[in-house]
Amino acid sequence: MDFKRAQEIVNSSNHIEVLYEGKAVWIAGLNPHNKTAEIQQGPQAVEGKKEVAVQKLVDNGVIG
Repeated sequence: MDFKRAQEIVNSSNHIEVLYEGKAVWIAGLNPHNKTAEIQQGPQAVEGKKEVAVQKLVDNGVIG
């Protein structure tokens, strides 16, 4: 995905599923300088945060 789409997802009121290496992740933050996202397994996860290139994330659409 591109960085602009990642920003839209973070700011959306909808729950939009994002995948990283085939697994659902939560975008906890974005770094516009190096186009990376801090991801985690869910909105409340405290362990397992990882910084990855936004282009490696996949927008899997809105979850109803």
